[in-house]
Amino acid sequence: MSTANTGDKLILVADSEGVRDGIRRSVAQHRREVSPESGRAIEMLGHAIEYLADEFALECMSPRENNRLGTHPTIVAIEILKKCNRVVYLSCPEIPTLSERIQAMLRRQRV
Repeated sequence: MSTANTGDKLILVADSEGVRDGIRRSVAQHRREVSPESGRAIEMLGHAIEYLADEFALECMSPRENNRLGTHPTIVAIEILKKCNRVVYLSCPEIPTLSERIQAMLRRQRV
């Protein structure tokens, strides 16, 4: 279970099947119905990612010494925020495609 901070609220987000079984497959097939709370969380995470990316770009241009121990902490933070963003999005229910809705309607008529 993951959490998303939306200012004064903390939203608990259950791990989505898409996160465990392949994000690209799950995201590419269906759109998602994003609730206002999830939308706000995604928006805030996006702003935080942009802020850290801009900060990192400016830091790279400065003559300071780079982090010698491996991955830069800002990059790690960006990756964590990106993962949280995907978890929030993939926890939203999928919207059936038009063909899936038509097939379901036809199945109901046959029964």
